[in-house]
Amino acid sequence: MIPQTNPKATYLEQKPAIDAAIRRVLDSGWYVGGEEVAAFEAEFAAWSGSRHAVAVASGTDALIVALRGLGVGPGDAVITVSHTAVATVAAIELTGATPVLVDVDHYWTLDPERLEALLANWPAEAPKAKALIPVHLYGQPAAMPALQAIADRHGLAVLEDNSQAHGAMLGGRMVGRWGKVAAYSLYPTKNLGAIGDGGIITTDDDALAEIMRALREYGWRQRYISDIAGMNSRLDPLQAAILRTKLTSLDHDTARRQAVAARYTEGLAGLAGLALPAVRDGAVPAWHQYVIDAGARRDALQAALREAGIGTLVHYPVPVHLQPAYKGRIVLGPGGLPRTEAAAGSILSLPMFPQLADADVAAVIAAVRRIWG
Repeated sequence: MIPQTNPKATYLEQKPAIDAAIRRVLDSGWYVGGEEVAAFEAEFAAWSGSRHAVAVASGTDALIVALRGLGVGPGDAVITVSHTAVATVAAIELTGATPVLVDVDHYWTLDPERLEALLANWPAEAPKAKALIPVHLYGQPAAMPALQAIADRHGLAVLEDNSQAHGAMLGGRMVGRWGKVAAYSLYPTKNLGAIGDGGIITTDDDALAEIMRALREYGWRQRYISDIAGMNSRLDPLQAAILRTKLTSLDHDTARRQAVAARYTEGLAGLAGLALPAVRDGAVPAWHQYVIDAGARRDALQAALREAGIGTLVHYPVPVHLQPAYKGRIVLGPGGLPRTEAAAGSILSLPMFPQLADADVAAVIAAVRRIWG
């Protein structure tokens, strides 16, 4: 069986170094915060080119802490997409703010034209739009120059959801370096994944970084004294030590993802009715996922690949605004979300992880071509 993703393969590839990092933490006697977390933050900040990195317990918490650091709360609206992991929208509501969802473009990221139309017709009685969360979905950079320009005109703070795009580039600039702040998930299947949960936030803003560090630990600036109302969201030293090890190979792993994606694109070209991932001009995706659009044949293709021993997944089968917890109560942008709703029935994620062997990539290509006919 060729799995769609395989976080254990990353561990096995770096097993001696990861095991040594774990032993180092266990032997240290320091199990919350401390030098390992501080070192990971410094190393991640350097890797991303940011002044600050603030580690937290999950990618969801990274979004919550970043939003709260920006002053987002009850009475505010935050604009994002529905074609995303539910965490993006859940984080907005967990701050007390109101999510407003717009449709995606054909790169599966937030559509600047739909955003402009939404802001041009913002109801006077609606909560004030305070922040914008572009999601670099599947490792594909969103249209940041256009989105940032629109946000600047309308006074919106930009928080990039970079959970699937560690190391992606746009116009020679790393994603996560466009907005005021960026949030990353470190979930095991992510491009940089812990062996457990984790998240991290980057920013160049000194004051914002200080606020976020306080927010993640009860609002403490001085131990046991809460200057502001905070929360408990700490990355533990075990995960920090593992992530420090994995960070050393992240660029190499990204290059391998890019090589796999290039082989898929070359090998699957020319199949009528099968749409391969579009890449924006000037973009270098991080290829968290390689997502094809199989139209009405998606379910049949997925079933046939499963029979052939090839794992696939649908990211995501139900848009957030149509899920039971959110359906009928989430504000949508003008024109609704037709691309988002169509995608749920047609997209399919092929196997994608850095340790995917060339022979397995070739087997996936051959199987898709044989099944597609």
